[in-house]
Amino acid sequence: MPSNLNYVIDQVGKDKGIDRKVIIEALEQAVLTASRKKYGHQGEIEVRYNEEIGEVELFQFKQVVEEMMDPSTEIAIDEAKDLDSEVQIGDSLGVKLNTDFGRIGAQTAKQVIIQKVRDAERDNVYNEFKDRKGDLVSGAVQRMEKGSLFVTIGRAEAVLLSKEQIPGEVYRQGERIRAYILEVQKNTKGPQIFLSRTHPGFLIKLFELEVPEISEGVIKIISAAREPGERAKISVYSSNRDVDPVGACVGMKGSRVQNVVQELRGERIDIIPWSQDHAKYVCNALAPAKVSRVYIDEENRHMEVVVADDQLSLAIGKKGQNVRLTSKLTGWKIDIKSESKMEKIAGEVLEIFRGLPNIGDVGSRILYNEGYRTLRDLAEADPEEVAKVLGYEKEKASKIVEIASQMTQEKEPKESIPETPPVAEGLVLAPVEKMEGVGEKLAEILKSHGFQSIKDIAESDIEKLSRLQGIGVKRAEKLIQSAKQLVEIKNQ
Repeated sequence: MPSNLNYVIDQVGKDKGIDRKVIIEALEQAVLTASRKKYGHQGEIEVRYNEEIGEVELFQFKQVVEEMMDPSTEIAIDEAKDLDSEVQIGDSLGVKLNTDFGRIGAQTAKQVIIQKVRDAERDNVYNEFKDRKGDLVSGAVQRMEKGSLFVTIGRAEAVLLSKEQIPGEVYRQGERIRAYILEVQKNTKGPQIFLSRTHPGFLIKLFELEVPEISEGVIKIISAAREPGERAKISVYSSNRDVDPVGACVGMKGSRVQNVVQELRGERIDIIPWSQDHAKYVCNALAPAKVSRVYIDEENRHMEVVVADDQLSLAIGKKGQNVRLTSKLTGWKIDIKSESKMEKIAGEVLEIFRGLPNIGDVGSRILYNEGYRTLRDLAEADPEEVAKVLGYEKEKASKIVEIASQMTQEKEPKESIPETPPVAEGLVLAPVEKMEGVGEKLAEILKSHGFQSIKDIAESDIEKLSRLQGIGVKRAEKLIQSAKQLVEIKNQ
């Protein structure tokens, strides 16, 4: 071993960022391991690093005896006196051993030290990043393997999986990139740091960098939703009425938002003012489309949004992107309908309501405007609430609810108004597309396998139907059950 290790320990600790105690422990463990190869496992051996002389000392403890029988575990009293004049028979005396272990021993010690230092480095990396989940980091691209990008961030190596990369991005070795720390895991191979450039949190962190008002707490980011590389929405709120949260995030001549857009390779970003009013919040998020009316189902967090016919495509967006991002951003399930479609649905509902006693045109419209959209809604309503809405006596309202309930039992249970009128004539032999939940594509699949009518579905078995493309067991059960109910209604 080197005559003075203090300098080496300090240098390794500085270069590797490892605590001095960890390196000393590694040295002691290395010497102990090497000593076992040279001296065997007999006797009690102890290793201690001497700070004063900068040397790892090795001691073997032996029992002091009158007459030595086993040299590996005993030492004669005369010999022991030469080492320690005050020693007595029965004492345990530490005898210093030679630490020159030869080539094999030195190699063993080296391997132990390398492993210990490597383990300490891994622990340091894990401890550094374990609490940094959700942080923004910058690093240099090191290499790419099977689509995954390996990035050097400080003394650690992180991985950016292909699914966490923005579509269309091209990276070069040595290029510096920013990313969001998605996960930090510890396993046998050391810590693994997973990055993301597609997570909504990445968008939020970029705005925090660009907008000082956010880090100061004046502006708060409520939520973010993304379709990476294409479009994103972010909702913001200001605790100071004098500060416009949207304007602050956009920046002078759009400078702040443009910096974020450039980092995201041209991803379009809509900045939405958050509102405590759920309907207003959703309307803001659907911009630039203009909303005519909103119907809210608080219990199921569902909104029915009505827009003018010429605003429908704008509200839905390309391939449904606008409404999809709005739903993710707000946490509400959103169903968008045009004015003309809503008028058609409203007409069907009003016609049904007008068939009830003591309702009439005005009462039907009042019920519809108060959120009663189906006969079932009315059948399941509280008579007191209906009486309050219509301005009727409770007894009169109870009768309306009772008749609505009777009419519901005579019809197929429905949760919403069907887009196509119910089949009245030839119900049993009606084509499969007349069933609720059977679209054009599913109808084609069913017909291509011989299921031409509702009757064919009703007489089928689950196993046969579930084997068709796109139809599992659960869907097959639902289709057969619905078909049987329609057949039963016809037979009544």
